[in-house]
Amino acid sequence: MRARDTAAKPETAESGPAAAAGKAPAAPPETDPTASLEADPAASLKANPVAFLEGEQQRLVLRQFTYEDAWNLGMLLRELAVARNAPVAIDVRHGTRQVFRCALPGSSADNDAWIDRKRRVAERYAAPSFLVGARFRAKGTTFEESSRLDPNSFAAHGGSYPVTVEGVGVVGTATVSGLPQAEDHALVAEALTRLVGGLGHPGGPVNSPGHRVD
Repeated sequence: MRARDTAAKPETAESGPAAAAGKAPAAPPETDPTASLEADPAASLKANPVAFLEGEQQRLVLRQFTYEDAWNLGMLLRELAVARNAPVAIDVRHGTRQVFRCALPGSSADNDAWIDRKRRVAERYAAPSFLVGARFRAKGTTFEESSRLDPNSFAAHGGSYPVTVEGVGVVGTATVSGLPQAEDHALVAEALTRLVGGLGHPGGPVNSPGHRVD
């Protein structure tokens, strides 16, 4: 079975409404420039993927990440995937140690290889693998062409996310493979968002001890 870690197809922007005949278009009302980011994240991701993904990573910061947290993150990813019948493999690491590994129906050994390649990118760049690929594309090139890394060992396709603890830095990774790369990334980001909401994050409620990494 072929792994489904493929680039999302580009979409064309819709054209705006035509101005009324013989009349100058009215000036648009003043709006909060961040409103569209919050109201339509999919559109923001398409319009400026690097800015969107960097902002997302800055928000997904935990106050702690214990072995139990790593296990719970893996179980949450599995729960979300099962609910969507997603044919994925899942890997969660605390540091370099594998804490959770799961393969769901429809996934294959190819997905195990994709997990390792994407995880190495997240670890090396301390950034989501999806963001790393987007940064290269924003420069008019690709990760494969310009990173000088072996593509058999590194893949800047979406799906691997560095787990970051406030005041500590990157302490692990969470990786999914089996869906198109944007969906792999979104699944991990959703699980981390839920974990952040439960543990608290900078500027948010704190429900667990801070700065703890077992």
